[in-house]
Amino acid sequence: MPTYIMLSTLTPEGVQTVKNNPQRIKEVNRELEQLGASVKAQWATLGQFDFVNVVEAPDEQVMARVSLELGSRGTTRFETMAAIPIDEFISSL
Repeated sequence: MPTYIMLSTLTPEGVQTVKNNPQRIKEVNRELEQLGASVKAQWATLGQFDFVNVVEAPDEQVMARVSLELGSRGTTRFETMAAIPIDEFISSL
C-alpha cells in the first residue's frame, strides 16, 4: 500500500480544539480510516509542524480526499508527500 508523510500545522482554532479535547487527535485518525486511509505512526513535533504522520492509502485520490476533508474544517493545514521505500527507489534507478 502506498505510504505518505503528512505534515500538519494547527490553526489557532485547531490549537483550542486540541487543548480542550486532546482525544480529538485519535478521533481524527479514526475518521481517516473511514475515508480509506490509515495512520501507521504519528508524532507531535516542535518547530514548523505540529504533527508528523505516516499514512497509508490505496492511492493519491484517497489522500487528496483526506486532505480536502480535513483541511475544509479550518483547524489544520497539511503538507503531504509520497514516500517511496528506499529499496524501491534504488531499483527504479
